[in-house]
Amino acid sequence: MATPVLHFPFPHNWQAEVLATRPAILPARHFVYPREAEEVERGALEVMVRPGGDGRQPFLATCALGFRDPAAPTGLWSTPNPNELCAISGGYAYVIDTSAPERFTMIPYRPVLQVLCAVAQGLTLFVGHHSILAWGAQGRVWDSGKLSDEGITIHGFADDMLHGLGWEMNTDRDVPFALNLRTGQVMRTTQSGR
Repeated sequence: MATPVLHFPFPHNWQAEVLATRPAILPARHFVYPREAEEVERGALEVMVRPGGDGRQPFLATCALGFRDPAAPTGLWSTPNPNELCAISGGYAYVIDTSAPERFTMIPYRPVLQVLCAVAQGLTLFVGHHSILAWGAQGRVWDSGKLSDEGITIHGFADDMLHGLGWEMNTDRDVPFALNLRTGQVMRTTQSGR
């Protein structure tokens, strides 16, 4: 597994450490994500989490591995909600409530290929093969809908817009788009891609 990414642009009420291996003695609190995973230990991301505030006990988060492909990210991200931690293991993304770790959301993209943090807009953006999902302080904010038949290239942010390219199968070319970060509305632009 590649070196995990650690990216914490949002304020957060927890500390987290990626462990090289699972501890020989498990802590009193241990949570497996997703709960129904089979053989979760094989390649899983092991994270020791220390929630902030009022004496909450640390816990071990075992996050099932999605893909071994280096294109699928692995690591930890802060989110707009200071109690939530985003852990990604080979493209499988888990948003964990560190104040109540039994509560989590598994992002539906299999895999998430890129994570972007739009701090000014209070969003974590999960980029998949076809679309982008925005996560805010209260959870899912919007889903872009289909931007590409296979593969999205992000060019960057400008004001409240995210600019990128989505590959169109019928024309075999990249089609530019601009995505409003506040609303999730997509605007196609006329500049050509490939």
